[in-house]
Amino acid sequence: MEHKRRDIHALCERLVSAERRFADDEDGMVTIFACFMIAIMVLVGGIGVDMMRHEMERTQLQATADRAVLAAADLDQTLDPETVVRDYFDKSGMGDYVSSVNVDEGLNFRTVSVDATNTVSTQFMDLLGVPTLNVPAFAEAEEKVNKVEISLVLDISGSMGRNSRIQNLRPAAKEFVNTVLKDESEDLISLSIVPYSAHVNAGPEIFNRMNVDVDHSYSHCIEFDDAHFDTTGIDWNNTYDQMQHFARWNPGYNDMDETVCPRFSYERITALSQNRTALNNQIDNLKPRANTSIFLGMKWAATLLDPSFNQIAADMADNNLIDDVFSDRPAAFTDPETFKTVILMTDGQNVATQRIQNWYYNSNSEIYHWSRYNAGWYVDNYVSWRYRDNFFYEKYSASKGDTLLYAVCDAAKAQNIVIWSIGFEVTDHGADVMRNCASSPSHFFRVEGIEITEAFKAIARQINQLRLTL
Repeated sequence: MEHKRRDIHALCERLVSAERRFADDEDGMVTIFACFMIAIMVLVGGIGVDMMRHEMERTQLQATADRAVLAAADLDQTLDPETVVRDYFDKSGMGDYVSSVNVDEGLNFRTVSVDATNTVSTQFMDLLGVPTLNVPAFAEAEEKVNKVEISLVLDISGSMGRNSRIQNLRPAAKEFVNTVLKDESEDLISLSIVPYSAHVNAGPEIFNRMNVDVDHSYSHCIEFDDAHFDTTGIDWNNTYDQMQHFARWNPGYNDMDETVCPRFSYERITALSQNRTALNNQIDNLKPRANTSIFLGMKWAATLLDPSFNQIAADMADNNLIDDVFSDRPAAFTDPETFKTVILMTDGQNVATQRIQNWYYNSNSEIYHWSRYNAGWYVDNYVSWRYRDNFFYEKYSASKGDTLLYAVCDAAKAQNIVIWSIGFEVTDHGADVMRNCASSPSHFFRVEGIEITEAFKAIARQINQLRLTL
């Protein structure tokens, strides 16, 4: 570098000497000017080389800083954040360049920043009195746990009793609960469980807080009109009908265990909970029953994420039925801090379901009668075969169930609710229906046997990643 400096200095001296010798010679002015411009060009080119080296060093230093803070800010990172940052620089041969590392973290966030500086010696700019250039880099990253609202929709229809399906579902669903409800997510994640079969039992706490035309106290299912599946929420201007309480399937004796509306406490919706023990206990108690109405499970899943449900949630919180911290949930769909998602699971597909004709279910005595006698068994034993079909009508066909499911899935997706679906040992038709409901084909899992646990694990992991905002 010293000899370059001497050469440029000599060149300048010669240019000055030439200028003096030919100052009065107009013919030499062009030559002098040309030489001067060449010197300037050499000097500018040298400055360009120095600046290029500076930019290369800066880019490398900034890239290392960016990678370091991203890794350190990860809430799943168990190592000390500052140690992680410094380790990145050490392994890149830049450990001495770190000026400071700052870490700020709390219950639901971690912010990591780093200042680093390198010094580059110049080759040409030194001639202008600039022997070195500073190469600074600054990077900051934050990961924050957003509020998360989850509806976990579990199929408990009779076919779940086959091929150990319910036995495989229980640990898989509990694995999901335990993965998303970690200690560090306390008060941030609410999880609702929606067990469904032929219908969904809202439970008395939800049922009694809605506008329902009450006919009986045997169970707490609510009928929706077809138009209600075009939206995710509750229509507070509407009065809903209560689902009839009866058992349709005739097992050959007067059995009331499998009423169309589930009636046991463990079959009810659990709304906005973070109690892992209670949720796991409910899952352990689930038993196969009745047939399958996926669209009703999905309708309730969406409703539990819709802001219209907040009126119920607030009152339940006031009465210590859910945690006070969830009294303002579900959050508005426009809330940027809240992530809403549904996990919809089935082992089958929508099937036709029936109801008792209104003229056989319009008095207290008739309502009481069907709560004591299995409807299928009763008409088979006490009604002439000519009149048996008169007692029932088809409320939903299988194809109508698919149509209503697509409607409510589309309504949920329109509100940016992320839908994951699991087809557990389903037919090709069942798989197609569930795939179409999911937010995308990659949000659909088709599994067999114990693979269901891996599906729930994968969804839980991805939810934990989606709830981290960088």
